[in-house]
Amino acid sequence: MSLSGTTEIHQFTCLDDNFGVLIHETGSGTTIAVDVPDAAAYEAALAETGWNLTHILITHHHWDHVQGLGKLKTQTGATVIGPERSRQKISELDKTVEDGDDVLCGPYEVKALATPGHTLDQISWYIPSIKVAHTGDTLFALGCGRVFEGDKEMMWASLAKLLRHLPDDTTIYCGHEYTEANAKFALTIEPENAALQARAKTVSGLRASGKPTLPTTMAEEKATNPFLRAGEASVAAALGMTGQPAEAVFAEIRTRKDSA
Repeated sequence: MSLSGTTEIHQFTCLDDNFGVLIHETGSGTTIAVDVPDAAAYEAALAETGWNLTHILITHHHWDHVQGLGKLKTQTGATVIGPERSRQKISELDKTVEDGDDVLCGPYEVKALATPGHTLDQISWYIPSIKVAHTGDTLFALGCGRVFEGDKEMMWASLAKLLRHLPDDTTIYCGHEYTEANAKFALTIEPENAALQARAKTVSGLRASGKPTLPTTMAEEKATNPFLRAGEASVAAALGMTGQPAEAVFAEIRTRKDSA
């Protein structure tokens, strides 16, 4: 069943470059928050929309995704769902999930996709009925997260999982506004990619106007994000790595980005 006709999504900025996201279903009144970088920003967004928070989905344990969680949970009584691997790090969890689990948030069936690499506990959340995913700090617009707790092979496997599971028409939300810097780097990998050239101009225009570059779509990322394109022969050739496996190409791209 599609819930897209009764769903409203409100995205707003938190902290310096984080995003908060509220997903609201008008029929049931269900409202889902994804991560809580800052409780005050969520309180303001809930007051603005008039929605009552019912669920909070957590992607991973980093402070800039959960530091407002305790206060927001206390104020709203929302049910908090997060990775089982976060249980010892996030005391506010009511329910935990493993890779492949489905959870119900009102009428929404939400799929948990383990996408470790940035952290070992990272979960990306996918809601097929509205064709929306939140990829936390695994997949960014034109980029991917730094590899802190896992390794590059693990991060590539996580991106490959998203490529397998998320259809092209999936709308992607993520944790940070990094797109302009990511676009500049992406052009060093694929300077002749026409779709990337056009997108970089669009991104620059949005940021110059103070507008967000998110959400994005899976189709757009597959066409322009060098980290997702590590399996493309053209990307391997551009790096002088023709015939190398995708994970090796990804590792080279991530290494270059880390030192950029």
